[in-house]
Amino acid sequence: MSDHVVLLDSYPSMFGMRVRIALAEKGIEYEYKEEDLSNKSPLLLKMNPVHKKIPVLIHNGRPVCESLVEVQYIDEVWKDKSPLLPSHPYQRAQARFWADYVDKKIYDAGRKIWTTKGEEQETAKNELIDCLKVLEGELGDKPYFGGESFGFVDIALLPFSTWFYAYETLGNFSIEAECPKLIAWVNRCKEKETVSKSLSDPHKVYEFVLGLRKKLGI
Repeated sequence: MSDHVVLLDSYPSMFGMRVRIALAEKGIEYEYKEEDLSNKSPLLLKMNPVHKKIPVLIHNGRPVCESLVEVQYIDEVWKDKSPLLPSHPYQRAQARFWADYVDKKIYDAGRKIWTTKGEEQETAKNELIDCLKVLEGELGDKPYFGGESFGFVDIALLPFSTWFYAYETLGNFSIEAECPKLIAWVNRCKEKETVSKSLSDPHKVYEFVLGLRKKLGI
């Protein structure tokens, strides 16, 4: 039976980008469906009735939800090409730990930068930089978080880089000045065609953020 793969996604979503990269790494053909998050489709509500959020990976009619779960599912189902998680249980656990760190820390700090002003925004900027420095320390001098090969933690963090321009422009600061090794890693990852074609344009993300700020009256 041939695989039928559909991705319900939204262009600026860093979580959707994770799944796009994973599918590209595995060379999986899929149907992309852009969701209007202000008017969610019946298909999205049917496939993700619990959270009603994108991305949703639909594989032969069955939904998988939550981006990191989807990336792991993709790795397990299409295991013959480009492994994303390490084979050793301890290294796999470490990769999951750092991906979880990204989920718990980076999104919230970044969101506070574009939804606040003044002292609150300054605090959010410092929080984001502190978290990115922790990740930069974990990366060290390795080409990728997992070592020599691109993998799970890279996929978890990299899509946030498409939002860095929005964070920096609205917060008036430079991530590269604070975390040069991390930005070098971003640029190294973007040399991979599977990555560059899966990431959204930072300037389009910025326009999207400006639209959100206007809606929120910021």
